[in-house]
Amino acid sequence: MTRFIRRKLSVVLSSLLLIPFAFGYSSPLSKVKRKASVLISARKHAVAKKSSTVELNAHQQVSTYESLELAKLGLSKEAFDYAMKGREYLAANGKLQNQDILSIVDFSLPSSKKRLFIVDLKNNKLLFNTYVAHGRGSGNEMANEFSNVEDSYKSSLGFYITGDTYNGKHGLSMRLLGQDKGFNDNANDRAIVMHSAAYVSEETIKQQGYIGRSHGCPAVPEELNKPIIETIKNGTCLFLYSPDKQYAANSTIINTAV
Repeated sequence: MTRFIRRKLSVVLSSLLLIPFAFGYSSPLSKVKRKASVLISARKHAVAKKSSTVELNAHQQVSTYESLELAKLGLSKEAFDYAMKGREYLAANGKLQNQDILSIVDFSLPSSKKRLFIVDLKNNKLLFNTYVAHGRGSGNEMANEFSNVEDSYKSSLGFYITGDTYNGKHGLSMRLLGQDKGFNDNANDRAIVMHSAAYVSEETIKQQGYIGRSHGCPAVPEELNKPIIETIKNGTCLFLYSPDKQYAANSTIINTAV
């Protein structure tokens, strides 16, 4: 074969090798690499989206707590953060009919202080800030002991879902459904409800230094009982807080919530 013919064959073969690439051919290895690149990109997007949601929730917590100046009113930041986490947990599990209203009882404060906080998260408003009673078995001015046991006359910590209303011996009352297993899930059997009480008043504070105590119910002032119950009834979140180490370590809701 002459040198000229060999050179021609070499040119033809080179052209044939380049034809697939000219028509957009890609090898199996290239397809695998491309697919992996798409998967990595999708995963990064999902992580970024989740991170953005967490940051948004954290931002809402900070902005609500600060903009409403809840610290100046005495509400513990830990109580507020726990309440927000628990509310998100209950909402994610389809437990709440109204996610916008959040009620917090801060038992780190004495009963002579207004320690019930009811917040409208949607409109960023503090709807109520008033007195609320603890159980007589939990202490005098401060609530230091808590129980889920019937006839203990102690308050029960944790998350509740507000229920329906009825007229009982204390007038308009609202059932409370305890959601914290081992801490307040016996609330219904104990008849723990929200109701009014004459001893939840500034007059009682003047007489003895603190408001009266209940059998474990979060009793509120008579003049605010109806508007409070009408605002938070039927499926909102109520959180009874104390800086109690046992509760913080063992509450399923606190330790499961994101």
